[in-house]
Amino acid sequence: MKTIKHSTQLRVIAFSFIFLLSTIAAISQNKTKQIDALLNKYAEYGQFNGSALIVQQEKVIYKNGLGMANMEWDMPNAPDTKHRLGSITKQFTAMLIMQLVAEGKLDLQAPISNYLPDYSKVNGGKINIHQLLTHTSGTPNYTSFPNYFDEMSRNPYTPTEMLKIFADSTLNFIPGQRFEYSNSGYVLLGAIVEKISGKTYEQVLQERIFNPLNMTNTGFDHHGSILKKRASGYEMKAGKLENSPYLDMSTPYSAGSLYSTVEDLFIWDQALYTQKLLPKKYMEMIFTKHIPDGDEFYGYGWNIAKLPAGNTTDSIPVFIHGGGINGFNTVIVRFPEDKSTIILLNNTGRGPLYKIAVAINGILRGTTYEQPKQSLATTVYSEIIEKDLKSGLAFYEKNKDSNQFFLSENEMNRSGYNLLQAGKITEAEAIFKLNTEAFPKSYNVYDSYGEALMAQGKTEMAIANYKKSIELNPANQHGIDMLKKLGVAPAEMVKDAIVPEAILASYTGNYELKPGFVLTVSLNGNQLTAQATGQPPFEIFPKSDTEFYVKVVPAQITFNKNKSGVVESLTLFQGGQEIVGKRI
Repeated sequence: MKTIKHSTQLRVIAFSFIFLLSTIAAISQNKTKQIDALLNKYAEYGQFNGSALIVQQEKVIYKNGLGMANMEWDMPNAPDTKHRLGSITKQFTAMLIMQLVAEGKLDLQAPISNYLPDYSKVNGGKINIHQLLTHTSGTPNYTSFPNYFDEMSRNPYTPTEMLKIFADSTLNFIPGQRFEYSNSGYVLLGAIVEKISGKTYEQVLQERIFNPLNMTNTGFDHHGSILKKRASGYEMKAGKLENSPYLDMSTPYSAGSLYSTVEDLFIWDQALYTQKLLPKKYMEMIFTKHIPDGDEFYGYGWNIAKLPAGNTTDSIPVFIHGGGINGFNTVIVRFPEDKSTIILLNNTGRGPLYKIAVAINGILRGTTYEQPKQSLATTVYSEIIEKDLKSGLAFYEKNKDSNQFFLSENEMNRSGYNLLQAGKITEAEAIFKLNTEAFPKSYNVYDSYGEALMAQGKTEMAIANYKKSIELNPANQHGIDMLKKLGVAPAEMVKDAIVPEAILASYTGNYELKPGFVLTVSLNGNQLTAQATGQPPFEIFPKSDTEFYVKVVPAQITFNKNKSGVVESLTLFQGGQEIVGKRI
């Protein structure tokens, strides 16, 4: 009888184990279906067209291509489609630098003139390797130069020629003073790799990373090379996709010239948990929180942040970096706590990849998540082009509060300018006007509306809107210049308010915008300053007793009082977002 009982217990245990495995498999399959449905809906709405690979706890649970790699030949995207990575390239450059540091060939604190003796005598001795890696060198970003896209980006450059473009430029700030993203810094790092190794950046990548990891579908993109399964890049213009503008890949260089597949990036992701490429000590330095970047931190080639899990308030620690380059945008998200990964490579540019990653994170964590929505701006634009303005405005009014659509200030603005450039001035004016009604606290919508009104010859209305734009943001130089052009004297423009020192003093203190990210307001004489965690202080100027603005960036701050007149919080308005910081 004991034997029978023992046998029964074993069968029960075995059955329970099998049931557990089948339950886990069913949950995993359900998540795969949810991810597939999510991405297909984004694809249907024209917001994702590319390749995706999702990993949960080191296991690939989703791998697929959506949409077309080449729309002219109807070639679909697949997991082995090669996409341009843009700034994801920077993490590979950072790895090469750290390999040289580990070998004693580079000193992170040494000035770059030690390694590039022919570089600018003006700046070479002021900047070190660590500052290049962390975007704190102050080196102006060459891709922001006025002539970059129209002239520079189309022409081939050697690394030496690239350096000459910005070498003697005045630094934007004292090196080490603050974070400011700069592709120029990572071009410098690539040149240093070449100088130390005596080989091209491309050769060093191949020998030190791609060959050891067997990343056979990753490399430096050359326009002239015949590359099998390479995706074409597309961009939306005037409501339709078209081939993206030509870019000579020598100009992004070590800041953005690589291509890869989601499968190869998974190999890369997994290698970063090992010491195949770098000893543990130096690998940890790559993922150290070196420099605050808003409410995130920047390591070496990686943002160190937290990613929301769907619609919940939970945020999961991640290592994340995105990329954007003509016709492509990309993102890789690594979850170090459970070794999960999200890799999204899109070849239609400007896809909402961060929003998609948040939703996928919600699926992985078993929480609710936001369903894809159609762009109201894009749909209204199509209604106007395909029918008429009346139909477009009617569609807007009917759907502006619908849960099926989302309204983006930037997309509305882009639609307005597309109409303006197409000579549809009345239609553009109508779109810009809608944008001022939808986003009344944004200075930029009034600036754009003013431009359309000028094109219509409605001078007085244009002046009123430009004045409104600089009332919201007195640092809006474009609005100031346009008012001068329209004959408005500086004396007639917005002036700073005079606020008693006692009121200014009542605003001093610490305000928590997000966990661990605090804005400290101080008073020096009669000048208020604000300093965010890990960043230098900046002056804020009064528009009224409670409203202030920043000159160095387009941002506004309002101090909020309770019924007793005590300041309990502030509201930061920047980039179309409002963030309330409670006084602590």
